[in-house]
Amino acid sequence: MQPIGVFDSGYGGLTILKDLRERLPEYDYLYLGDNARAPYGTQSFDVVYEFTLQAVKELFSRGCELVIVACNTASAKALRSIQQNDLPHIAPNKRVLGVIRPSAEIVGDFSSSRTIGVLATQGTVQSESYVIEINNFAPDCTVYQQACPLWVPLIENNEFDSHAGREFIRNDVNALLSQNENIDTIVLGCTHYPVLKDYIESILPDSVKVVAQGSIVADSLADYLIRHPEMEERCTKKGQLHFLTSESPEEFDINASKYLGIDIHSEHIILQ
Repeated sequence: MQPIGVFDSGYGGLTILKDLRERLPEYDYLYLGDNARAPYGTQSFDVVYEFTLQAVKELFSRGCELVIVACNTASAKALRSIQQNDLPHIAPNKRVLGVIRPSAEIVGDFSSSRTIGVLATQGTVQSESYVIEINNFAPDCTVYQQACPLWVPLIENNEFDSHAGREFIRNDVNALLSQNENIDTIVLGCTHYPVLKDYIESILPDSVKVVAQGSIVADSLADYLIRHPEMEERCTKKGQLHFLTSESPEEFDINASKYLGIDIHSEHIILQ
């Protein structure tokens, strides 16, 4: 088995996995959630890099030729270092891709006002990755960011739909909009956040477009595999799906099943 690896600090990457399977159902996938050490959003660059590299190595050791870092914080803080400094030494023929660049490549297409907002973790905001990448592809756009440090804990603990949870979410959305009244496109810059998309849209003006990453990343991966047939041929295609977690498998199975709508039986691992 040489599955496509999908890594996230917790459950958020399951939103990416769901779209990957809908777009590319024939491939095998191996999902790794580092739930025991989530969230990554408040961790330092060095810690996120260390944790992400451990996860990538684990997926490589289990046959993955290609790994999707389905975590914006890890993509912002660790991806480039792994691609440039580690892969040439540990696995020169394998590849690691992130989720920020595919979104940044096309988000300018959604904005008429050329004013874009980003809702993300503290770590992703501090990295300025979205600002840099969007400006690379749409230099005429202005990007505003809002850190939402409580959103991942609210989602991971199933408290996002409570009255208090909704108030936290509303306050952060309003804080973003208050930065510029011309924002007409908002990127959900964390793979956990699509869980909140319906509520976020309900509190926004109809003129504001909310962009989630899942389908964008899935389309980007499909294009990547077409452009790199040597990698595409190395990815096995039996439609199989396996899960790894650094936390309790029983708890992971219950929560992950809610994201994917299928029964899940995960394996516990220790990342080091």
